[in-house]
Amino acid sequence: MWFEILPGLGIMAVRLVIRGIAMAHIHRFSKGGKEKRVAYYPYQWSSMQRDRWVFGVNRYHVSKGLESID
Repeated sequence: MWFEILPGLGIMAVRLVIRGIAMAHIHRFSKGGKEKRVAYYPYQWSSMQRDRWVFGVNRYHVSKGLESID
């Protein structure tokens, strides 16, 4: 019957989820702990440009924290 495919489908789903989580952790440890910010929409791009201006550095991923804001 159709429900005989459910165990195999469940195993495949679990393996895909574990692989995705493992890849995220591998990338986090190999890239220095921070994930790269990606701007898919104009709002995200403007937020990245705002961060460059607020923190006073030319790179959006070098944030200094709230204590650096004047």
